[in-house]
Amino acid sequence: MPWPRFRKPAPKEDPDVSVDDPRLDGWETVSTFEDRATAVAWRDRLRELGVAASCVADRPLDRFGRGDVYLVVPPDQWSRANEIVENLE
Repeated sequence: MPWPRFRKPAPKEDPDVSVDDPRLDGWETVSTFEDRATAVAWRDRLRELGVAASCVADRPLDRFGRGDVYLVVPPDQWSRANEIVENLE
């Protein structure tokens, strides 16, 4: 009789855009975007520069990735993130 294979479940990755994520309550909005691709690109750039950034939406995006997407950061990192975004635009 063969041994059953015990596989570890794959680590759950955070979605590109979170909807109703309680971990992000109280985070400050740095910018608003109309599509997922642009918001995620800005989020990734802030993360590269050491800012804990995430993308959130009030409701799920449409099938094309469009909707109101907010780039948010913890309150203590807002001024640094805002400075980065203003200088990169």
